[in-house]
This record gives sequence, C-alpha cells and structure tokens, in this order.
Amino acid sequence: MAQKFKPTTPLKTSATASAPKAAKTISNEPVEFIFDKGNYKFLIISVLIVAFGFVLMSGTTDIYSNTKIVIAPIVVLAGFALGFYAILKKPEVSK
Repeated sequence: MAQKFKPTTPLKTSATASAPKAAKTISNEPVEFIFDKGNYKFLIISVLIVAFGFVLMSGTTDIYSNTKIVIAPIVVLAGFALGFYAILKKPEVSK
C-alpha cells in the first residue's frame, strides 16, 4: 500500500513564488589570474615550436630524410615539453 506524501511547508505556486534577488557586491581587490605574462609567453612560444616541427615534417619529396624522421619529431616533442612547463610553472607572487 502506498503512503501519501504530506509536505511540512506549504508549496508555492509559480505565480506567487519570487526569486531571491542577488546581492551586488563590489570588490576593490585585484583579480588573481591562474597564469601570468610569463606563462603565456612560454605557451605561445611552444605553439610556434610545435607548428615549426610540423612544417619540418611536411613535404612531398624524400620521405625518408633525416629531417623528417629524426629532427622534426624531436622539435615537436620539445614544443610539447615547453607547453607543459608553461602550464605547470607557478606565477610569480606580486605584492
């Protein structure tokens, strides 16, 4: 046998319910970003290095060249490593 649900507080209908108003707070504290300017510089440089590595890998002539097989993948991996460093580097604390 199913039991009937009896609410302890009266239910508000959508016509009578009013949403609570959000309080506006103005803060004069400076905004703390996750990354600082140095992180973004390293990140942009790493993207350029990865792009340069892919340009070295491209081309239609001599697919077995030393540049395409050895040097370009090392350049791409170095770019990814620099990108990881840029993400994991702690920003300098400014006071």
